[in-house]
Amino acid sequence: MSTNMTFEHPLNERVRTFLRLEYLLDKVAHFLPQEDLWTSRVVVEGLLDILVITARTDIKTELLKELDRNSGALNRVQREPEEDSSETLSETLDNLHQATSGLYELTGPIGQALRQDDFLKGIAKRSSIPGGTCSFDLPQYHYWLQQPPELRQRKLRTWIESLQPMNDAVILALSLIRTSAAPREVTAVGGFFQETLNPQTPAQLLRVTLDDNDHLFPEVSGHKTRFSIRLIDMGETGQPLPWREDTTFTLTCCVF
Repeated sequence: MSTNMTFEHPLNERVRTFLRLEYLLDKVAHFLPQEDLWTSRVVVEGLLDILVITARTDIKTELLKELDRNSGALNRVQREPEEDSSETLSETLDNLHQATSGLYELTGPIGQALRQDDFLKGIAKRSSIPGGTCSFDLPQYHYWLQQPPELRQRKLRTWIESLQPMNDAVILALSLIRTSAAPREVTAVGGFFQETLNPQTPAQLLRVTLDDNDHLFPEVSGHKTRFSIRLIDMGETGQPLPWREDTTFTLTCCVF
C-alpha cells in the first residue's frame, strides 16, 4: 500500500522557531495524559525546552507580528469588491483576533513565571549535565515524581496552561502558512530540484511530499529567494546515498 510522507523546511528564522515550538508542544501534549513517572519526566523536559526557546527570543512579539500581518492580508482580501465575504474567512479573522487577544492578556514575556519557579529552575540547572536529574542530584524532584499521578498531573497541567495562548497562536499561524498555497507536482532531474523565489513575496515554508515506498527523503537548503532539494535514497541497507533518477514529487511553496 502506497503512503506519503511530508517533510517541512522553514525559509526564515521566525517560522523555524514556530516549528520547534510546535514540535515541543505536541510532544508535551502527547505524553501529558500518561501517568507513570517516566512520562512525567518527558513532559517536564519538553516544558524546559520550551522555556529555553522563549527565553532566547521574544516569542510573544514575533507571534503578534505574524498574526497582525495575517490579519492585514485577510482584511485586504475581504475588502476586495469582487470577493464574497465567506464564512471561512470571517471565522479565520475571528480566530486571529482571539489568538491576538490571548497573547495581549499575558503579563510579561511568555514563560517568565515558569522560568522564575524555583522548582523548575533547579531541574533546569541540572538538565544540561548527562544524568544530572537523577535522584541524588535532585532529591526534591525525585520526591515529587513519587507522588500520586493525580498530584503530578495537576501540577503539570497548571504549568502548561500558562502556555496555552502561545500554543493557540503557533497552531493558527502555522496552519495559515501551510494552507496558503496549493501543492504542485515537480520533477527532480537526476534527484535534484531547485527554484528561484520571488523576493517581493517571500516564501516562508517548503513542504515536500514523497511516496514512502520509494525510501527517499529530501535534503533541503534555501532562503527567501532560492532553494534546492536533493533526494536521498535510504535503500535496502539503510545507508543514505544521493538518488540519481528523475523523480516526481509534490511541492508546496507556502507564501502568506
